[in-house]
Amino acid sequence: MLLRYNCAPELKLIVTALLFFCAVATLFQFLPTRFSPFSTYVTLCPTTSNVATATTSPSPQQPLDHVLENGVIKRSFYPVGTAAYNFIFMSAYRGGPNSFVVLGLSSKPLQKYGNPAYTCEYQYNDGSVIIVPGNKLPLDDFGYGRTYVLVVVNCTFPSDTDPSTGGRLLFHASTNGGYDRVVNSTDTIIALNEPPNSWQPSQFSSVPKYDYLYCGSSLFGDLSPQRIREWIAYHVRLFGTKSHFVFYNAGGIHPEVMNVLQPWIELGFVTVHDVKEQERFDTFYHNQILVLNDCLHRHRFATKWMFFFDVDEYIYLSGNSSLDSIMELLNDYTMFNFEQVSMSDRLCLTEDAGQFHRRWGFEKLVYKNVKEMRRDQKYAIQPKNVYATGVHRSENFDGSFTWLPSEMMKYFHYHGTVAERREPCRQLIKDNSTTIEDTPYVSDTAMRLIAPLIKKFELDAIGSRLISTRL
Repeated sequence: MLLRYNCAPELKLIVTALLFFCAVATLFQFLPTRFSPFSTYVTLCPTTSNVATATTSPSPQQPLDHVLENGVIKRSFYPVGTAAYNFIFMSAYRGGPNSFVVLGLSSKPLQKYGNPAYTCEYQYNDGSVIIVPGNKLPLDDFGYGRTYVLVVVNCTFPSDTDPSTGGRLLFHASTNGGYDRVVNSTDTIIALNEPPNSWQPSQFSSVPKYDYLYCGSSLFGDLSPQRIREWIAYHVRLFGTKSHFVFYNAGGIHPEVMNVLQPWIELGFVTVHDVKEQERFDTFYHNQILVLNDCLHRHRFATKWMFFFDVDEYIYLSGNSSLDSIMELLNDYTMFNFEQVSMSDRLCLTEDAGQFHRRWGFEKLVYKNVKEMRRDQKYAIQPKNVYATGVHRSENFDGSFTWLPSEMMKYFHYHGTVAERREPCRQLIKDNSTTIEDTPYVSDTAMRLIAPLIKKFELDAIGSRLISTRL
């Protein structure tokens, strides 16, 4: 016998109960926390606004670096992965006929608690392939890292690659470790494309183009055009004609600062990289360590010496020594450090009253802090022997290291003055020494005395183009 059963009343009751339960749950989300029976806000009923449609979106095209009309190199950043990205690729460079280096950022929790692994694959244009495991260099972020940290991976192949064939370097980044799993399941990045004969083995052993190259940290904020003007004129004169300066613009090279750099760009002394896109990826000090390592590897074989310091710091050589004569004594060292002289950012001479607009910053800020304390250091390297670097020194290099006595080289640090667009002289002193808030200061006019030489050098090099530069 076939039985028929009418379930409409029960269905109505179930639907009514569900709707009531959803309404109550939704209402609880708008009540203050102390009235809510839930420890977190939850939505128990799906709606059309929060139901995801399963679709497969096409992979975005990997961006490339390109040169803007004003000569600035616009840099790109390519993240792969989910949530906190597995790897954010910035750049890859040759380290020799059989080696490469890949630079980028990666999730700090992944690097600290996970088991990431990297593999390098070189695909020749003739179809042949070589695959080797990547070697991640040991780097300490000293607690500075935030969501992301710097990753430097060395790819060394068993034999030299053939420059006449050309090819490309693929970089495989895995979150779970294991060589086979890296090859078969990974995020893959096209790290480097090499047309036939785009490089030659001799470029890694020939005489470098520059004697000295400056690698600058990320520049950000509303920087003072006048302070940048003073800094670049001073150091071009110090480093000489076979020198170059590399700046990374994280927002600090605004149009007025660019106008100051433009004459030196035209003379071939300055290159600017636009790295504002890196602000999307949370890490220390606008990715300072990442861009320093990019500068190291991009110019590793282009210069004999590479300097790392900031744009509110001025290298000073005591006596009549030239930079060339000092560096000649250091040929047997891969790296050396030199010490800071901390200058007041507000104390000036009473005699300069009424003439502030005629004086350059380092010309009128003449009081140094002589309080006993640990002093910062900056450094220079012979980059061909260095594999990764940091803010105050490198921990990854071959060769020896030394400290330079301040009688040979030091740097005057006018902390924060480049980030202030106002007159720095806020307190006038008539004596050679003073104490402000328990900090003793004494006058040091070494930089003041050479200011006329720097002004004349700028005038001879680029004319009067920057004479009306404002703070």
